[in-house]
Order: sequence, then C-alpha cells, then structure tokens
Amino acid sequence: MPAREAERRDYSANPKITLSVPVECNGQRLDQTLAKLLPQHSRSRLQQWLRAGRVSVDDVLIVEARHKVWAGARVELVEAPDERSEAAQPENIPLRIVHEDESLLVIDKPAGLVVHPGNGNWHGTLLNALLHHAPQLAAVPRAGIVHRLDKDTSGLLVVAKTLAAQTHLVRQLQARSVKRIYQALVRGRVEKDGLVDAPIGRHPTQRTRMAIVAAGKPARTRYRIVETFLTTTLLECALETGRTHQIRVHLDSIAHPLVGDPLYGQRASRVPRGPRYSHQALHACRLALLHPQSGKSLHWRSALPASLAELIEEQRQFAAAAEENRPDGDEWDDWQEDDDDSATQVIYVTDDDPDEDDVGEQ
Repeated sequence: MPAREAERRDYSANPKITLSVPVECNGQRLDQTLAKLLPQHSRSRLQQWLRAGRVSVDDVLIVEARHKVWAGARVELVEAPDERSEAAQPENIPLRIVHEDESLLVIDKPAGLVVHPGNGNWHGTLLNALLHHAPQLAAVPRAGIVHRLDKDTSGLLVVAKTLAAQTHLVRQLQARSVKRIYQALVRGRVEKDGLVDAPIGRHPTQRTRMAIVAAGKPARTRYRIVETFLTTTLLECALETGRTHQIRVHLDSIAHPLVGDPLYGQRASRVPRGPRYSHQALHACRLALLHPQSGKSLHWRSALPASLAELIEEQRQFAAAAEENRPDGDEWDDWQEDDDDSATQVIYVTDDDPDEDDVGEQ
C-alpha cells in the first residue's frame, strides 16, 4: 500500500540500500523478501523501518508489510542508525552526587530516571549522565554501573570509576558484603518481621514481570516493621541477593504489595488498596560497602523523597486521628452498664424466609 506523499520523511542523509527482487521472491510479501535479502537485520527491525517510511518499491513509498513484490522490482531501503550503538553517548543530565573519589561515585537517584539504556529507553538514562559527568567511564563496562534500581525506585546507587574498582565491587556484591537497605510502604498491616526466601525468575507468560518460580535464581529479602498505620505499614527491607524486582515480587508474595506498584499486587484482594501514589513506594535509603582502594568501611544514608515522606506523614496523621476518635475500653464498659434493656428495641435477625431478590447495597 503506497503511503501518502505528505507522509514522506526526509531520510536522504542516511545510507541507502538498493535491491532487485529475485525470481525466487516473486509474489512474496515485501517484509518476507526484505528478510531474505537482508539477513543481517531482524524481521521486526525491517517491519519497523517499513512503518517509518524507509522502504520504496520502484520509487513508490511502501509502508504495508503485506505488499507483494514481483521479480525485477527495484527496492530501496534507507537504514536507520542503530539505537543501541548510539545509546552510550554523554548527555547533560543533572546528578545528585553524595560521594565521589578516584575509585567510585555514589548517586542518589530520583524516581523516574532509568539506570541503563534498553528497549524504549535508549537516551536520558543514568548511564548517559555518568558519561557526561566523568568521560573516563567510557572505558569501564556499563560506565561503571554494578547494580541497578528500577526506573521508579529512588535512592542510593554505587558506580565504579575504574576497572579495578568495578571488579572489587562486583566481588563484594557476590560475597553479599554490600549492604542495601530500602524503606517500603506496603498495603495492609504487617503483623511481624520476617524473611522471604523464594527463587525469582522471569514470569512464564508475562515477560515484563518477574515471579517466584522453582527454576529461578535464589533470592532472600529480610524485612522489619518500622511503623504501622491504619491500612498500610512502613517496612525496612534488606537485600541478601539482588534479583530484578526482588523486593516488589517478595512483598507481593506475602500479600503486602508496595503502595502504588503498577505491576505487582493487582490480585491482592485481601488487603486494602492503599493510598494513591504515582509509582511504587520504595526508596533505597542506606548503602554500606568496603572502599575498593582503602578497604575502609563506608556508609551512606538518603532521606526519603519529599513526595514519599508526605505520603507517609499522611498515613501517620490518619492513624493518629482514628486512634483519638476510638472509644476506650472504659467508655465501652460504662455504655454497656448504663444500657437499659427495657428502653431499648431489640431486633433479632434470622434466616427465615429470606427475600432472594433483595441483597441490599453491596
């Protein structure tokens, strides 16, 4: 299907590939023909270029993958630059640096900042910001990043500035000598401190989610109660391992998912929905490790971001107000003692002859 002329884009500055449809591709779909003639590119990438108006057949722009081509037709494809190859570029993105020396950086990451370029987030990441701040990180794999935080998780993250420091930090992570403590506001009232020891792997059907699966990697999360509110609990969580979405998956597994988590906790119907929050209420508040060069023990703390601190304070005030308004035991006993049965109408409810059509307001 030819595209409208008004939808054409100017790709004249990009490299162009010119092909002739061979006899064996006569009558085949355009995307199938391109996949055979350009095996170095995936079919999904070729289809994406088609939709973007980068392919023409006999000088006619085509955006329909099912368009049939015939032997001898001239196909022109304007290649797009590979986003992956361009992703690791310096970008002037502000960073909150809480510590820096010749071996490492400690960043207090805001919620909303992606740590590493990936599908759909090739630019505007922490990695791009690090390359701008310290260009020498281009010589260190992943710009020195040794562990990650989810996009919408805030808090402390360490970055190695040299290969030697990166190796040292990775070994500390493997030995579990790096201490990472998180504060988490969860739905429901947690009754006691605990440990979740359950393997985590990719969800078998929903590839954007992680799940507790028998064949997953070992994962351990300790948690303790910091403060309990009416319908939520503030926890402190300590990671003994560092799996993707570990805290989110483990807390969901004990029916106390994070407040605001858009991915987990949708089936936790036995606990209150909790207050509204724009993202998961999770903050990496403490980080401790051994300095790669000096061997000195270092420890950093990060205050809660303002929005999460305000949310917790609201929960605290709601709980305090409910406690003030609740009658104490003496008031309840006095009310019972003063009750005069002779002046009180008593209504007994039975199951006799119920009206099946009247279920009342639910």
